[in-house]
Formats: sequence, structure tokens, C-alpha cells
Amino acid sequence: MASGVKVSDEVVSCFNDMKVRKSCSQEEMKKRKKAVLFRLDNANEKIVVHEGKEILVGDVQNGTVCDPLQAFIDMLPKEDCCYALYDASFETKETKKEELIFIHWAPDGASVSRKMIYASSKDAIRKKFTGVKHEWQVTAIEELLDRSELGLKLGSGVVAFESQRLI
Repeated sequence: MASGVKVSDEVVSCFNDMKVRKSCSQEEMKKRKKAVLFRLDNANEKIVVHEGKEILVGDVQNGTVCDPLQAFIDMLPKEDCCYALYDASFETKETKKEELIFIHWAPDGASVSRKMIYASSKDAIRKKFTGVKHEWQVTAIEELLDRSELGLKLGSGVVAFESQRLI
């Protein structure tokens, strides 16, 4: 079921900036987004970037954000839905990786009508995010707190998630 909701150019631009890993200066790298939230506009007609709801790589590098996963969790609205892109850093036994995760956040505390409009609009934004390997539907904070479980969602052999060793 499609809702007819459109995706703003700003959302697509944000995704492209996060997706493309080009060589850039240290200053440019600091401005790169580690995580960002997207929401429906007030008319429920367009998916837009949720202003002020982002974590920059520079925030992590300079220590303003010590735990990017916890900072991301803290950004999520407790009683409303949203979409998110999270640039996950993790390690396998062989290598370090960074991969984008598309998250559809639909907490239990959100109204049924909000959950329905976000569920029916998800396909519009998902189609714009070509090449994203991981998609998670999350309904409770607890689902994001278990790093070992998140590591399993990324694939077998993950030994660390956001620099924290997994059990």
C-alpha cells in the first residue's frame, strides 16, 4: 500500500552524501553525518530531514559524542515514528567496515494512525536509498540496546559494534 507521500530532494541529497565515501579533508569529514532522522512534514505529504536530529562524524571524533549508538537512541522520538540512516562502524575478524542502515522507527507509544502513514510511506523513501544493505524495523529502544543482537543483524562474524567488543 502506497501513501502517495513524496521524498524531498534534501533527503536524497543527505543520503547521497552519506553513501558516497570519497576522499575529503579532515574538516569535510567532520561535517559528514553519522546518523540522521527523517520525518513526515506537517501536512503528511513529504518526507523531510528532521532538523537538528543528526550526529556528525566530527561530534564523535572530538568526543562531544562518546557513544554514537546511545546518542542515536536518545534522538529517537519516544511517541512518534520516523525513519533514520545510521552509518554503522563495526569489525569482523578480518576487517573494519562501515555500512549504512535504514531504520524505520515505530515505537509502541505512537498512535495507530502515525504508524500506518509511516508504514505506507516507507517504500517511497526506501526506493531512494539504493544500495543500502541493511533495513531494520524497530518498535522499542530495547531492540537497539543489545549490541550483540545488532552485530548479528549485520552478519555473522561481527566482533565489535561502534568500537565496543561484542560478547
